Amino acid sequence: MSTPADSAGPVLRAMGSAALLAELDGLDAVLALRAELADDTPPGVRELVAAARTLLITYDPAVTGHDTLAREVIRRARTPRTVRTDPAAHHDELTVPVRYDGPDLDEVARRTGLTTDEVIARHTAPRYTVAFAGFAPGFGYLTGTDPLLALPRRAEPRTGVPTGAVAVAGGFTGVYPRPSPGGWHLLGTTSLTLWDERRDPPALLVPGRAVRLRAVGR
Repeated sequence: MSTPADSAGPVLRAMGSAALLAELDGLDAVLALRAELADDTPPGVRELVAAARTLLITYDPAVTGHDTLAREVIRRARTPRTVRTDPAAHHDELTVPVRYDGPDLDEVARRTGLTTDEVIARHTAPRYTVAFAGFAPGFGYLTGTDPLLALPRRAEPRTGVPTGAVAVAGGFTGVYPRPSPGGWHLLGTTSLTLWDERRDPPALLVPGRAVRLRAVGR
């Protein structure tokens, strides 16, 4: 079951009996709606899980229902505010040390018409924000990547990417928290542990956190 909205609002789809999936026009709309709902959470809402074009909203069926929550979400989507950091993600700015020794650094330089030093300078210049998490525990999608480095994913993904690989693809920057397959362009590596189940929270790259990349060599 889906709840269509006008052109200014999301399309809402029921996900089982205790969740709604809001489909929006893009990441900016997702983050604006998440901030709106996080700042003043409707009764019964349990969790807000963002992705590039969707926001999953889980709720307690004993407190609210699909139709009531859907009306509230659509109302909130029509009154966007300035995106703010989620209240649950109040952390200091995180600095990630990066050794720019990635196997794709030279190729990225060639494809963008930059030198490798210019790629590094452009990659370390922005103040990034973790827009949302996904793919693997501890993996955060960082917005703020220089537009010149917004390359599409590799045509042939790697079967193995090492822990700590720092990469770009599709306008995002990310850091692989554990070995896994992956199709992003690998620019470097970090020794920082992004995921540790003994920490609270286990992930360093939580949605809303500000991040700086600091070059520590090649």
